[in-house]
Amino acid sequence: MTSPHDTTTALHDAALDAGFSGVIRVDAPDAEPFARAYGSADRARGIPMTVDSRCLVASIGKGFTALAVGALIDDGVLALDTAVRPLLGDDLPLVDDAVTVDHLLSHTSGIGDYIDESTGSITDYVIDRPLHELDNTEAFIPVLDGHSQVSAPGEQFAYCNSGFVLLALIAERASSVPFHELVQQKVFAPAGMTSSGYPRTDDMPGDLALGYLGDTDDRTNVLHLPVRGNGDGGAATTARDLQAFWAALFAHRIVSERTLRTLTEPLYSVDDEEMRYGRGFWRGWESDTVLLEGYDAGVSGRTWHDPDSGVTGTVIANSSEGAWPVLGAIEWS
Repeated sequence: MTSPHDTTTALHDAALDAGFSGVIRVDAPDAEPFARAYGSADRARGIPMTVDSRCLVASIGKGFTALAVGALIDDGVLALDTAVRPLLGDDLPLVDDAVTVDHLLSHTSGIGDYIDESTGSITDYVIDRPLHELDNTEAFIPVLDGHSQVSAPGEQFAYCNSGFVLLALIAERASSVPFHELVQQKVFAPAGMTSSGYPRTDDMPGDLALGYLGDTDDRTNVLHLPVRGNGDGGAATTARDLQAFWAALFAHRIVSERTLRTLTEPLYSVDDEEMRYGRGFWRGWESDTVLLEGYDAGVSGRTWHDPDSGVTGTVIANSSEGAWPVLGAIEWS
């Protein structure tokens, strides 16, 4: 990846050219942070985005789920080879008895996904249950149910949102702590992420940016997402909190060095993404950069940390496609 100065210049210029709405932040050792906000947090009311605006970050939250599970592994509550069936009991009978925590973390469980990302558009309505019911992990069981295994556990990599909701359910049942509280205790609190959480979309705090389906109209994503996010996404955070997240993660304040290495070691090369995947985290195609990425109706973004240079960066947009022209301005490897 290019130098921090060249990176920030390229990102900033691309943001201006694209009419970007969101936040960009780049932190490098011995340098002042680059932090800029662009566009609107609320278009209809003319409320500008700020560097401290909270944004929904979609699948970036899979990293938080993986770390909550990793913390339970450090605590001896779970293990990579823990089979999920004993914790599921009679729930989700179509989930193969051989599925383990490791399979879910690495997207190799082979379970059916409640969201088919191979068809349609990111802005389609994909959940056929009342969204207001999906405010806790147990409420997702009917959504996850009825999807047959598509491959044998461990047979192949296939990105699966259901797998990370199932991880949240397993973590919740194993620890006897509700998932949202578990992430707060195990991830947000030790990282000092004071502006992060899982807000309800029907009770949105004033500093939460609205997510827009397109780059110009005022249609929001409120009818596309569960009323409260869960293991596969839906957290809200800030660029500042994500910088704190990476700093805490690599200082081993969230999980042990051994568990961090286990979660971030690249296991699979994913040609379509031109990245490698570990357990909840992406890695650069050739570099050691560790990445998290989110893409959903009204949400797009990427946050990354280069352990070699110590550079951390975040681009989060409050529109479905807004982050990609900006991120495309720099080289990824």
